[in-house]
Amino acid sequence: MDLQRLLSLTRKAVDDYHMIQEGDRIAVGISGGKDSLTLLCALNALKRFYPAPFELVPVCVDLGFADRDASAFEALSAFTADMGLELHVVRSQIAEVVFDIRKESNPCSLCAKLRKGAFNTRAKELGCNKIAYAHHRNDFIETFLMSLIFEGRVGCFSPVSYLDRMELTLIRPLMYVEESDVVAFTRAHALPVMKNPCPADGNTRREEMKRMVSDLNKTYHGVSERMFGAILRGDLKGWPKTDD
Repeated sequence: MDLQRLLSLTRKAVDDYHMIQEGDRIAVGISGGKDSLTLLCALNALKRFYPAPFELVPVCVDLGFADRDASAFEALSAFTADMGLELHVVRSQIAEVVFDIRKESNPCSLCAKLRKGAFNTRAKELGCNKIAYAHHRNDFIETFLMSLIFEGRVGCFSPVSYLDRMELTLIRPLMYVEESDVVAFTRAHALPVMKNPCPADGNTRREEMKRMVSDLNKTYHGVSERMFGAILRGDLKGWPKTDD
C-alpha cells in the first residue's frame, strides 16, 4: 500500500465521522507495533494539507517488560523526530502488576485497562483534547465477533467516542484500512516495528477471531467485507451518524 492510498482511506474515515476539528491536539497511542506506526504516518501526512489545522502528540506507554531493549525506544524516538514530533514515553510497571503480582490467567483485560489509564492521563497532562487509536478494519470485525460470541450482544467499539471521565474524545482513523494493507505499508516504508514482548502475544481471543475470519473467508469469499458492511449499516449503540 502506498501513502496516497493510506491517506485516502484515512481522510474518508476522518470526514465520514467528523473525527478532527480545527485546533485539535491529538495524542496518538504508539505501541511500537505496525498499526500504531502506520496511524502516525497517516495522520502526520494528513496534517500537512487538511483544512482544519491540528497537532499530533505521539505517546508510548512502556509496560515495563524487563527484556525490552532500550534501543527500540531510541529507534521510535528517532522515527517521530524525523516527522518533527517529540515522542513522550510513559514508564510503568504494568507488566509486573499483571504477570508477577496478580498472575492473571487472562491478562489482556487488566493490561488494556491499565495501559489506557496511563495513556489517557498523560494525554491530559500534555494538553490534548483527543486521543487516536490504531484499530483497523479487521479489528472492527474481530471485536464485533467477540461481542457476539462471548457477550451475546451485537456491538462494536465506535469510530468516535467521548470519554466523560477524562474529557477526551477517542478517534479511530484507520477504520477503513485492512490489516494486510498495514503490513504492506510497514514493509514498503521500513517502519521501526518493535517486537511485542508480551508472553500472551498470539494466544488471545482476538487471535482466535482473526483465525476464524480467515477460515470463513477461505470458505465464503468476501465474508469479511460483508461483515464490515453490516457493522457500518447496523446502527450500533454508541455509533455517531454519518452524513450519508
